Amino acid sequence: MTKSLMVMGTASNVGKSILCTALCRILVQDGFKVAPFKSQNMSLNSAVTPTGREIGRAQAVQAQACGIAANEHMNPVLLKPTRHDQSQIVLQGRVYDTTSARAYFRERNGEIWDAVVESFQYLAARHEILIIEGAGSPVEMNLKSHEIANMRTAQLAEADVLLVADIDRGGIFAAVVGTLLLLTKSERAMVKGIIVNKFRGDPSLFVDGVRMLEEYTGVPVLGVIPHIDNLGIEEEDSVALDHPPYAAFDQNYEGHDMVHVAVIQVPHISNFTDFDPLFLEVGIHAYFCRTPDEIEDAHVIILPGSKNTIGDLQWLQDSGMADAIKRRRTAGAIIVGICGGYQMLGREVRDPDGIESDVPICRGLDLLPVVTTLLKEKTTVLVQGHLKGIFAGIPVSGYEIHLGKCTGLPGCQPFATIRTVPDGEIRMDGAVDCDGNVIGTYLHGIFDNDAFRQQWLSHIRNHFGFEHPLASTWSMADTRSKAFDRLADTVRQHLNMSILYEILGCTNA
Repeated sequence: MTKSLMVMGTASNVGKSILCTALCRILVQDGFKVAPFKSQNMSLNSAVTPTGREIGRAQAVQAQACGIAANEHMNPVLLKPTRHDQSQIVLQGRVYDTTSARAYFRERNGEIWDAVVESFQYLAARHEILIIEGAGSPVEMNLKSHEIANMRTAQLAEADVLLVADIDRGGIFAAVVGTLLLLTKSERAMVKGIIVNKFRGDPSLFVDGVRMLEEYTGVPVLGVIPHIDNLGIEEEDSVALDHPPYAAFDQNYEGHDMVHVAVIQVPHISNFTDFDPLFLEVGIHAYFCRTPDEIEDAHVIILPGSKNTIGDLQWLQDSGMADAIKRRRTAGAIIVGICGGYQMLGREVRDPDGIESDVPICRGLDLLPVVTTLLKEKTTVLVQGHLKGIFAGIPVSGYEIHLGKCTGLPGCQPFATIRTVPDGEIRMDGAVDCDGNVIGTYLHGIFDNDAFRQQWLSHIRNHFGFEHPLASTWSMADTRSKAFDRLADTVRQHLNMSILYEILGCTNA
């Protein structure tokens, strides 16, 4: 019989996703067949499965930690905020509806919950242990009777629950004790352990704290997990952009012979983990930014993916960022746009059906000869291919998640020839200028391709006359795998594994 272990939090951003990732890796290392599950996720960081379905990035990362391919059942409900109070509902990997929060709450008990049940049963039939992630807090009392991501899912799975609290933000006693008090008696009985997360300093100083938590709650504290710097694991949502390494812009930063890479943090930014590899490169100062003055010294400017291309394009224009980007381009800066960012680099974005806004046509930055038309049907697909232009022949792989279709105008040169997976359709992707200094592509994950990333950085250094560092031999795939192992080792060291296996009702394999 499949065992389910559910990780809930006293609040959002207490580390549930990362701890689930760690538990996935630990249990796989110990010989179990494990899969992640999150009934409902709200995030603009998503991923594409091998079958072309879309799920939350966190569950794709957890599947990777398990050493298995992601599928749509790992995150049957994905909410992607679009505009105002609306969210796009992705149900088992396909767009289901775009609706308000109020309408979504009314509909949860029908087809949406049926999909959650079906997906849970699909995974339970194929794995020994499911690591289930909750969402936010299980005791948001105004929502509790309707929400499906926490206790209702725990009851479906007959899961043993671990409650996680972030000691770094303070108030851990009130957070833990208050959460448990607001649960019903039967719900409290499901909570088998408490985890204190993100502890800084000497853990022996919290020995009394552990004792008090156990006395107040009657629930064992399974561990005090230290704050782990530079995890190297993809983040779930944009809350991370306010913390290192992303929030690294320094107005007085002067690194000589450093390539300054500015990623524009548009209001509806999505899939910002596309740029994680750039934060690991020697000689690269990558940072996210929101104001025109932050890009005045940038050698490279990147426009990321967006859940609302027209809204973010208007923000670029209204904030003065569009004019600043054009000034930097005239001064020689290299410009890259990915997905929605690629669409913004074109001549205009058209929305004839009002999918994103009431604006039928919005002028773009006009740095690439393309026009985008937003379509009702979303493209979600894995791709492989080879680059063209000055990067010709370099193999790349990635994934696409977008609503628009770009049409090249006279003089448009494609960035890549790609083949969709698994159906094998061959088509052109993106656009690039003749010098390779302005690039637009739909390929999320483009910088995970080691050969392209190194060639592109060499091109930048040559363009600006910078010295080249010693040849890089590191692999992004290996780096992520080592990050999973480092995370697992740290959590295993500070977690009472004997009690954990007791809770699961099995022995360490």
